[in-house]
Amino acid sequence: MANGNILLFDGVCNFCDRTVQFVIKHDKKAVFKFASLQSDAGQRLLARHRLPQQDFDSFVYVKNDRIYTKSTAALHVLKELGGTFQLTFILIAIPRPIRDFGYSILAKNRYKWFGRKDACSLPSPEVRERFLS
Repeated sequence: MANGNILLFDGVCNFCDRTVQFVIKHDKKAVFKFASLQSDAGQRLLARHRLPQQDFDSFVYVKNDRIYTKSTAALHVLKELGGTFQLTFILIAIPRPIRDFGYSILAKNRYKWFGRKDACSLPSPEVRERFLS
């Protein structure tokens, strides 16, 4: 299993797919790897870190074996992207329960607001190597 910066995301969620595309577009150094929560690689990482394997209400950021979830994961990813995105990391000062409350509202309604797919999207050949299987 790869080490480094790995994003686990809900592979059938349109919002999550757009988020992954956003990260790919702005990850100029190509440091992030990706796996859907439903994939074998995603399931192995969840099990390895003793995280629920059927609860897909959060994307998970694994950075060198350290786990971040929900709003904390989002803020760390934006920080890692650098540039003006890293300025959002100041929001880490807001207590996690407050940040995660807003995140949970989005997560709970993401299918209703953004839709869902029947299956995970296939990445383009240019970025396919960044997806774990």
